[in-house]
Amino acid sequence: MRDVARAAGVSVATVSHVVNDKPGARIGDDARRRVHQAIEDLGYRPNALAKTLSQGNSRFIGLVADAIATTPFAGQIIHGAQDEAWRLGYVLLVANTEGNPAVENDAIAMMLEHQVQGILYSTWYHREIEVPHMLQNTATVLVNCFAADDAFPAIVPDEEQGGRTATEELLAAGHRRIAFVNTTSPSPAQSGRLAGYRRALEDAGIGYDDALVFSAEPAQEGGYASTGPVVDSGATGVFCHNDRVAMGLYDGLRERGLRIPDDIAVMGFDNQDVIAAHLRPPLSTVALPHYELGAAGVRTLLGIEPTPVDRLLIACPSVSRKSL
Repeated sequence: MRDVARAAGVSVATVSHVVNDKPGARIGDDARRRVHQAIEDLGYRPNALAKTLSQGNSRFIGLVADAIATTPFAGQIIHGAQDEAWRLGYVLLVANTEGNPAVENDAIAMMLEHQVQGILYSTWYHREIEVPHMLQNTATVLVNCFAADDAFPAIVPDEEQGGRTATEELLAAGHRRIAFVNTTSPSPAQSGRLAGYRRALEDAGIGYDDALVFSAEPAQEGGYASTGPVVDSGATGVFCHNDRVAMGLYDGLRERGLRIPDDIAVMGFDNQDVIAAHLRPPLSTVALPHYELGAAGVRTLLGIEPTPVDRLLIACPSVSRKSL
């Protein structure tokens, strides 16, 4: 600011008034012009942290995540939040804690010191969490997770709608005997996707058959192990809990000489691109809306999105490929 003042031939106070557009400051048009010209010539930028400390607020938004930055697809939450924050004139401060409570507390404390507008707290998979106590000290929105008492606004994927959509895609392809390979791990995804599967069958006038629902480890090995029971069930279409399960099922069906989708159709969930788009045939699936979760989290934090009473459900869209 001293350099700008010297170049413009004015006081440092005048530069401060111009930079901060201080109301009521009596500055002549010529002096204001010279200050703006000096700012442009010198490439001056205000010290954002100093401005934050003096004004008591900032253009920063914090995002604290457990392992989201290192997962193959959930990093899209950061991408969505960053894009939306930038579009609205804010900068996203990101801390990836790897689930370490001490690191998490330090990250939140650092963000509070920077007087962030608020904090997005996110997990890499949809689950119930215990909200860190320090988040009581600032506006907080939970992203891809929720508190048991819904004391904080939460932005989460609509698991039931996603399960319904996956099943409806198989129904639309002409299948009536549809198996569901679900996970063994209790979670919103396990219960929500099963509820969506049942709802789609009910809406199509097809009775729910518990013998067509199989539990499997939510990984490639689980899908492979479920091949025999699925084939023996006589299902012509299969909805898999996630794309990794579908990948294992592909292996098992191929070993049995069965073709996808000619002999049996397969639907995944997650749209984990490194898997779904590169299987042969490419896997039709339902996408988890990670990018929109992050973007909606920013809008909710800033009051642009109406604050949900408990949880804001984000739709999971279908991604059609060649396995149906």
